[in-house]
Amino acid sequence: MLNRPPVEYNIHFAHLALLKENLDQSSPLLMVNFPQMNFSQMHERLRMELMRRIERGTLSVSLLARQTGFGQSHLSNFLHRRRQLSLDALDRILTAQQMAAADLMPARSTGESFLLEGDVSSIPVVSHGSALFEPVIRPAVAQTLLHLPSHVLESVRPRATIARRAWQRFVAVRASAADTLAMYPLILPEAVAILDRHYTSLAPYRLERPNLYAIRNGSHLTLRYADFLSNRLVLRPHNIASPVDLLEIEPGGSPNDLIIGRVVLVLNET
Repeated sequence: MLNRPPVEYNIHFAHLALLKENLDQSSPLLMVNFPQMNFSQMHERLRMELMRRIERGTLSVSLLARQTGFGQSHLSNFLHRRRQLSLDALDRILTAQQMAAADLMPARSTGESFLLEGDVSSIPVVSHGSALFEPVIRPAVAQTLLHLPSHVLESVRPRATIARRAWQRFVAVRASAADTLAMYPLILPEAVAILDRHYTSLAPYRLERPNLYAIRNGSHLTLRYADFLSNRLVLRPHNIASPVDLLEIEPGGSPNDLIIGRVVLVLNET
């Protein structure tokens, strides 16, 4: 495996390194024994994943038709189990949705994740979409691995709903340009934020400082301070020149539904 030099980051108590790993089968961290899956099961898992993306608003039948060149009726028949797809059609859909066959493989158990439970020394860096919507991070969706000293996250306290505790806890994301502008100078360009997805409460982690959160804003992930006021989640920037955003809480909903996790560490490249 080709070893790339680490990219150094500064935080207030340690120097950590973001090590970019090649995501291939030669990496011991990516060795997973998947159960066998036949052609019909592959069809069904792809159908379920596409339906999930449609339900969360990141995909539509018309968009998928434009991406693949298939007719909407053809895709609708597949999504409603009225027909199956050819291998070529499967490949075109996987390519259009930036998926691999490994993404359709089931985990061996609901508690299984990209890394062994309790191993917090290696954190997958993922897309904003994966951090928002993927309870379990599969090897194929991890972009790189972030290696931390083993003691760094051991004492971090969780505070989440029972349902959220089933999610893989720690993931990392790259800050967007909008977050860099709004949270400057706390978050700099090319920064990586480590999220604790087991902390979705608005209760302060430390009384002397506000929590920094990853928030679901529509289909986007936003890094902001947050407060709850008059049935709205108030997203506050660190840079006072940036605007404050308000997110309406749906009837019967909770602000916790929009909180993806607390930002545990921000790693700014030196």
